[in-house]
Amino acid sequence: MKRSIYFFVFFILLANAGFAQNDLLPAAIVRLTKSEPITVKQYRTEIERMEKIAGRALNPTERRQVLDGMINEKLALQAAERDRVIISDNEVNQQIQQLRNDMVGQIGRQPTDAEFAIAVRNETGLDVAVFRDQIRRQMLVQKYLLAKKQNILESVKAPTEAEIADTYTFSKSQFVRPDTVRFSMIQVPYNNAEEKTKAKELADRLVREIGSSAAKFDEAVIRGQIPNSGYLSGDGGYLPRNQEARQVVGPEFITTAFSLKQGEVSKLIEGPRGYQIIKVTETYEQKNLLLDDIAQLGSRATVREYIRETLIQQRQQTVFAKASEELITELRAGNPFQVFENNLAW
Repeated sequence: MKRSIYFFVFFILLANAGFAQNDLLPAAIVRLTKSEPITVKQYRTEIERMEKIAGRALNPTERRQVLDGMINEKLALQAAERDRVIISDNEVNQQIQQLRNDMVGQIGRQPTDAEFAIAVRNETGLDVAVFRDQIRRQMLVQKYLLAKKQNILESVKAPTEAEIADTYTFSKSQFVRPDTVRFSMIQVPYNNAEEKTKAKELADRLVREIGSSAAKFDEAVIRGQIPNSGYLSGDGGYLPRNQEARQVVGPEFITTAFSLKQGEVSKLIEGPRGYQIIKVTETYEQKNLLLDDIAQLGSRATVREYIRETLIQQRQQTVFAKASEELITELRAGNPFQVFENNLAW
């Protein structure tokens, strides 16, 4: 019996070793300027990520499209390196910040690092560090494409006023601002049970000091901006009454926020990582937006400007796709890559 167990463990180890070795085999090798493999493990990982996002298994055609995409990216990255096209850390930081700013429209304020990480994981299946590297690669490919196909990309024409008005007419239902409040917030954060106890003591003391006084709340906000105050404070931004915001801030927070009148101070709210006290500073009722209304509170862009920018982006995407297809055809000329069909099945 003991010997049988040893043989079983031995064969399991052999199987695992064989699986690891298969992972290191090339699914493809790209050789535009240097020999660079795409391993079976990298290919499998990308397939699994795409299947998780799609919520289903990819069929053989779709799997091959994933590999083609990985090959195309490596071809473009090697070409960009050859032509000395680079992306700086600052450019990546700006792109990441833009993505964070895009979340403001959903939750009414800048997301925390944890909230951004969750959003990235949900949308892409990647950790922030891996996502950041992916952003860098995408930006590099795009910058190289812009350099090589600038004449095609510059052919995009701005929409006319008639086109903007027509788009608005057939999409009015999309331009509805939900009930929204802007608020100032005091937050006493904690990370563990011990910190939670101390945070609750400080939060309770602040509640007693402030009571329902807006003036005392404002004084506490100013004190919270002094280093080592023990809590955070400031403008919380705009909070729309919609499902997306509710999922982010929690049902108690959003119910409390919309129960207050302008200038009123809330009771103590307990969140997953801190205690909050808020004061509503602005209130906005639901409204059907017109062309010259501000599209998003906190910005200066009107609905007209938003539609113009959206139409331009749509046209750019169409032209971008054409330019990408041309570039990939050029990079693939002469077959500067090899696919190992026998290694693709698992």
